[in-house]
Amino acid sequence: MQLYENLFGVRFSFKSLAVLAMLAVFPNLLGMIVLPTPFGFKFHFFQILIFLAAALYGKWGGAASGAFGSIYVAIALNNPYIILGNILLGFFTGIFAKRINLMSAAIFAYAIQLPWLWYSDIFLAGMPVPVVNGVMWALLFSNIVWATVAMLLVKKVKAWL
Repeated sequence: MQLYENLFGVRFSFKSLAVLAMLAVFPNLLGMIVLPTPFGFKFHFFQILIFLAAALYGKWGGAASGAFGSIYVAIALNNPYIILGNILLGFFTGIFAKRINLMSAAIFAYAIQLPWLWYSDIFLAGMPVPVVNGVMWALLFSNIVWATVAMLLVKKVKAWL
């Protein structure tokens, strides 16, 4: 039995709706995990769920995961602008993932997100330029890793749904 039809361009069962809810909320938990690297920046984990949501549910699923999944980090860092940045990441990943592989889609989406990240972190949040540069590199590296992992998982998750 279908719960919704064509919401976000897909059919929803109760299981599918629960998965979307988890993909929208659990990035908050993964946002609490940030590991230092020997390269001087920190490795982030939350993006994998945004990329999965974008691949499975399209632009609106990616945007929802980016929005709701960024609340913890935005509060913890006192930077609400992170939410819009991750909405952009999820939304555009969802758009591009319909046409190209997920890893490439995530990189293009990141390229669109990057001007907002730069502007909001420096001019709105008042972060120093060297810190923002480190964040940009950390997110690029994390995005490549997690988009690749998500690309490998999408077929298995779709089959499960």
